[in-house]
Amino acid sequence: MYDQPRPNRATPAMTFDQMLERVRYEGAYPTRERAAEAIHSVLAAFGRRLTGDERVDLAQCLPVEAALTLTAQIPATEHLTGWGFVKDLAERTGATPATARWDTGAVLAVVTRLAGPDLLARILRRLPGGYALLFGQAELRQPQPQLQAAAA
Repeated sequence: MYDQPRPNRATPAMTFDQMLERVRYEGAYPTRERAAEAIHSVLAAFGRRLTGDERVDLAQCLPVEAALTLTAQIPATEHLTGWGFVKDLAERTGATPATARWDTGAVLAVVTRLAGPDLLARILRRLPGGYALLFGQAELRQPQPQLQAAAA
């Protein structure tokens, strides 16, 4: 009774090996090991940023190994912009910001295809500015209303 699958559980569109090959191609990595390292480091970092239903829904779109990496992380309370995410990833992995940005782009390009446009839009609405570019999307945010200066 309690072991019933969730009604709308999507089957991941690719296996982890297929994801690995796509990321290897996107990032032009010389080995599968380097691509796997990028997948695990980027998804672990992203797992610290994403919460709520979007986190659950994204995990359902990913191959099991990738979903486990994403969901094994406890979400952080600090909100980082897209650039802050890249800098944090660079610090955690010991990479340069340029390498961290490259890894992020390679992994999130594949995640974008797996998530689909509707889920990606929901994810981007939940995150601070700058993440759309990491997913290879235009940064189209509604301008925030400016506080009117009180008349003196």
